[in-house]
Amino acid sequence: MKTECLSEYVKLNQKTYPCTVSLTMDLVGGKWKAVILYHLKDGAKRYSELRKEMPSVTEMTLSLQLKQLEKDGMVSRKVYGKKPPIKVVYSLTELGQSFVPILEAITQWGNELVIQKGEFIQEQ
Repeated sequence: MKTECLSEYVKLNQKTYPCTVSLTMDLVGGKWKAVILYHLKDGAKRYSELRKEMPSVTEMTLSLQLKQLEKDGMVSRKVYGKKPPIKVVYSLTELGQSFVPILEAITQWGNELVIQKGEFIQEQ
């Protein structure tokens, strides 16, 4: 029997999942979570830097996804300063760093797919 199927369910952080794939997709799935993690893999960034690197994400979506990634332990949020303007910096936690090899594999797979069946284009 496969490791992820040793029991009917798996549990992490008070949440129950039918399998480890479901757990993983809850942590990093969706349109933006993996993209955010990708942009943080080489170092900490401020919110405004992430917005510039991901111009098609809305502010609300980025904010919500960062909060979820922080809640799930993938991203760390550090606030510098007591009064405005404060500086907020996001970075990968140890758990987030452990996902970097998977991000790199996803990136490589996507690049190969585009090379074989698509094309890289400049923004219009």
